Amino acid sequence: MNISRGLSDERDVTMNSASDVPGFYKGRCVFVTGGTGFMGKVLLEKLLRSCPDIATIYLLMRPKRGNDVRIRQEELIRSQIFDRLRNERPGFASQLVVMKGDVTLENLGLSREDRSLIKKKVSVIFHCAANVRFDQKLKYAVRYNTLGTQRVLELAEDIDSLDAFVHVSTAYCHCDEAVLGEVTYASPTDPRNILQLVEWMDDEALDSVTPKLMGNLPNTYAYSKNLTEQLVTNYSSKFPIAIARPSIVTGTWKAPVSGWVENLNGPTGLLVGAGKGVIRSMHCRAEYNADIMPCDIAINAIIILAWKVANLRLNKPLVCNITESGDNPLTWRHILDTGRKHLYENPLSDAIWFPDGSIKSSWIMHTLCVIFFHFLPAYLIDILVTLCGKKPFMVKIQRRIQGGLEVLQYYTTKVWVFKNDNFRALPQTLTEKDRETFYTDIKMVDWDDYIKNFVLGTRHYYLKEDPATLPKARRHIRRLYWVDRTVSVLFYLLIIWMLLQWSDEIIAWGHLTLRSMPQMFSMVPILRALPEAMGTDPGTIY
Repeated sequence: MNISRGLSDERDVTMNSASDVPGFYKGRCVFVTGGTGFMGKVLLEKLLRSCPDIATIYLLMRPKRGNDVRIRQEELIRSQIFDRLRNERPGFASQLVVMKGDVTLENLGLSREDRSLIKKKVSVIFHCAANVRFDQKLKYAVRYNTLGTQRVLELAEDIDSLDAFVHVSTAYCHCDEAVLGEVTYASPTDPRNILQLVEWMDDEALDSVTPKLMGNLPNTYAYSKNLTEQLVTNYSSKFPIAIARPSIVTGTWKAPVSGWVENLNGPTGLLVGAGKGVIRSMHCRAEYNADIMPCDIAINAIIILAWKVANLRLNKPLVCNITESGDNPLTWRHILDTGRKHLYENPLSDAIWFPDGSIKSSWIMHTLCVIFFHFLPAYLIDILVTLCGKKPFMVKIQRRIQGGLEVLQYYTTKVWVFKNDNFRALPQTLTEKDRETFYTDIKMVDWDDYIKNFVLGTRHYYLKEDPATLPKARRHIRRLYWVDRTVSVLFYLLIIWMLLQWSDEIIAWGHLTLRSMPQMFSMVPILRALPEAMGTDPGTIY
């Protein structure tokens, strides 16, 4: 249910014709959650590099794996995403202040001093923190995504002068909408009731009611983000709010470098799995549009949104679907074909098998391919590994991969329609310089060039494979190609031999089946009457 209109319907609000986005951030203190994640790092780098006069970025960070937040801060600053910034502005780290905390804790786990500092100094909040696992149990997804956001909103409400609160959501949190508008929608259940429910209900009972609670939503991630948008909307009368809904966020297009990625989420995982030869089939409608969004474009839009909502001062959320939406169409087939070409030219090191996967629109064909080309080779590899005295691993990996593919196929076998008028309108009120610095025009992306850089970036930034290893990787791929072709020929010869060996039995079975058909049809009335005689509803059997 639509409960608000988009910005394009506003007629009573005007903005200055000339923008100065860096000028807006000059002297400001900004609070960021999720700054150590993929999008969060790109956000930090962009703010520090393109808005150099920003006063301070306060970053909420939790200790992890026994590492103090100061150690994590040093690791963050050493990240490759900051290489360009390190060269241009070596002292950038002085503008980044880490605050120990956690969105899952009461009051975000912030000290009284840090909370007081935020209250007095912060005027912009970027809430990027999220648990993006699709298979997470409802309790943990809601605690992190929904309750965590509730706590950030409570902090925001306490701030003396908050000009902008930007909540990073997802274009896939309203999957039951045939067309996703740039508006807010009522959640299927009251988020406050769900927050109470996950606290008192035991895990087993909660698991049993989860499907009913989610309704048409595909997973707990989408459901928790759906609830979260309702929470955020409830605060829109208290301070200016923007809701950013990016689609499938992928590696950077241009800045700070081309092709930067740092996790296996979404298409990156598919790329690595296919490049290593362990993903050979994907259930997908090849002709459907793949609404991917380069991370740097998404971040530019988010930075502009804070400036825009601070100027507009609306009493409802400014919603922006950061989506491609047919402006620069890219099909799944194009991604696969182009990605395969660049993987052949720039293969990943130590591939297990030749990367020759394909898209299957038929679920049956995909399932057969998974059995023969995913699990059968995995069992053979594990047998060989076991014979060598090593611990088997391949079947376990394939089961995890298959679980991930089953989750993803919900998104790759549907047509998604997103309205993105507000996203398209973002550059219109910017100066020419700001349009160049904070570019958001998806039509300018050359997808072939982008996919090539995505492959190279995944190889270099995530897998840490030196470009000097490419010649060796190419030789290895050529060998795997001939191994793959040899095995394929032997496999088909085996099938032909088996058919020839069993041809007499197959023919005899066919004749027997044909002779038995009249008797089988004569049994139908008896079979239909049997459930009624047993007191069973026939609908439960047929």
